Amino acid sequence: MIPRDPAQPHRTASTLELFFDLVFVVAVSIASAQLHHALSHGDFLHGVTSYAMVFFAVWWAWMNFTWFATSFDTDDWLYRVTTFVQMGGVLVVAAGIPAAFEQGDFTIPVIGYIVMRVAMIAQWLRASRSAGELRSTTRRYALGIAAVQVLWALFLLIPSGTAQLVAFVVCALIEVSVPVFAEYRRQTPWHPHHITERYGLFTLIVLGESLLASANAIIDAREELDSFVPLISISVLTLVVTAALWWIYFWPPHHRAITTFGRSLRYGYSHYIVFAAAAAFSAGVEVELDVLTGASHLSSVAASLTVTIPIALFLIGIWWIAIRENADRVVNTVVPVGAVLVLLDPLLPIPVAITAVIMAAIVVVLVLRPPIAQRS
Repeated sequence: MIPRDPAQPHRTASTLELFFDLVFVVAVSIASAQLHHALSHGDFLHGVTSYAMVFFAVWWAWMNFTWFATSFDTDDWLYRVTTFVQMGGVLVVAAGIPAAFEQGDFTIPVIGYIVMRVAMIAQWLRASRSAGELRSTTRRYALGIAAVQVLWALFLLIPSGTAQLVAFVVCALIEVSVPVFAEYRRQTPWHPHHITERYGLFTLIVLGESLLASANAIIDAREELDSFVPLISISVLTLVVTAALWWIYFWPPHHRAITTFGRSLRYGYSHYIVFAAAAAFSAGVEVELDVLTGASHLSSVAASLTVTIPIALFLIGIWWIAIRENADRVVNTVVPVGAVLVLLDPLLPIPVAITAVIMAAIVVVLVLRPPIAQRS
């Protein structure tokens, strides 16, 4: 497991990495569905906090595997088997998400998370045997991850409520500090194009949830003839907004955002907001469908906010991560202003339609004003 060449030409995601992503489709879908149910019943605070907690487990496990793979992927039989163990842990986390939302019981998600992290410890220890000058870095990773898993086990002893939320925040902050602790002296090599391709693939996963919501609107329209036109409109507008989010995300050259260790930390950590917001957008669309079909009694403004807040967070997140430094003054004005306008849309009579128009307008500006590096 010698460190891989960060300048290797034509480095792309392996079939194992693509297979690994499939279990995250399941976990993201369940988390999004549970958030939808909580929001639809007006349980905003509990729903959002529970979603943030379970999504952290999904995102952090995926991100750790991704950055390890870019540095030490060998694709031999032992590496594959260890990866399968991590996939099993993701499925356990996914199975425990409903209980986490409904009873505040995080036992199963934490067990699944620890399974994933123990497998990651094994990977780092294996890498340390032939990492050369990076041996101390790999061992610090293993030590740091192991120590935090003890804290997660103790987390299960804390009853649900404010104390549990505070304990989660503390454990999560310690968890995300492990890479800083491990790499502060010497950094593992990362392949910029490989990393950004992997992040792009996960973005497609979370945006895929919104396409499912668009299809659900068509299904509901067949059964709710009284709301046929509004439901079909929601379906079309959801597709337009999702396509715009895809266009905006992939507009900038992402590999330019991870040229240093500090910038790579910003890129990796800030994506939590982008990923979580994209998956939450689909939950908001489902809430809108519930309101239209009478399954939810939320006000139109509250229902619209479940859609527009995730969109605004996605826009601000990707602008901060990758667009800002690759755009001119016009783009750097249009994207943040567009996010603010989207947030104000629920106050208008046809909020989702206006949101779609705003998103399409942002895309038009991006087409007319390509990234600075691409201009002749």
